[in-house]
Amino acid sequence: MNYTYAQYEESAAYLRGKLNGFRPRVAMVLGSGLGYLGDQVENPVIVPYGEIPHFKHSTAPGHKGQLVFGTLAGQPVAVMQGRMHHYEGYSYEEVSYGVRVLRLLGCDTLFVTNAAGGVNFTFHAGDLMLITDQIKIFMESPLRGENLPEFGVRFPDASYLYTPALRELARRQARRLDMDLKEGVYMYFPGPQYETPAEIRMARVLGADAVGMSTAPEVIVAGHCGMQVLGFTLVANMAAGMLPQPLSEQEVLDAAEAAREKFSALVLACLEHLPAEEA
Repeated sequence: MNYTYAQYEESAAYLRGKLNGFRPRVAMVLGSGLGYLGDQVENPVIVPYGEIPHFKHSTAPGHKGQLVFGTLAGQPVAVMQGRMHHYEGYSYEEVSYGVRVLRLLGCDTLFVTNAAGGVNFTFHAGDLMLITDQIKIFMESPLRGENLPEFGVRFPDASYLYTPALRELARRQARRLDMDLKEGVYMYFPGPQYETPAEIRMARVLGADAVGMSTAPEVIVAGHCGMQVLGFTLVANMAAGMLPQPLSEQEVLDAAEAAREKFSALVLACLEHLPAEEA
């Protein structure tokens, strides 16, 4: 289906009625096992996805499926505790629907996180990777269909989907925290099956450093509607064929739990030192 601008506005209007004038600046989409940052929001207003007109439900393990509005590290935020995925049966437009709604509420910046498989042989499970770019070439775009000019142009530029100034901010904060922050390209696969060893070899040839089943659709939509984007990947495991063992959903959740402290510290530091909003 193709959503109309009026439907996005209806969702935003519903949320405005819950917020009593609160205006979020930073939208945060938190991936598998990483939703605990939403639990740290001060003075939270929690709205389950199922209450919001036109929102879909999140069914993936480790995803609470709710929006949390409030203050985090001194910034007014809207935290998506859980995201929708194409493998759940949703279109890419449905997967990225929330980004446009949060843009209408005032968010000009998007923080995205995910847990993914490492493709780069220099990476190890538990590493954090700053996303410098992404690859999504085999599936349709979330911008497919009639363009909504209220959000952006028909053919948006994708040269800097991940904002260079925010990437530099992340590097500075990682150095300040004495943290080994990897950098690399995230490649999207639709799932829900993990990639084959042959697909991982292909991804490496194409320039990927990590592979996963989320993030790319939301970032494309964020770029279309003029948002700045900062993205982080938790390397939860090494991708298929890189180690002599099968992959499992549990190891992704276990890795997220093990990385909780350092992951939280980095994201919160980036939030705290985000440049002041332009007047």
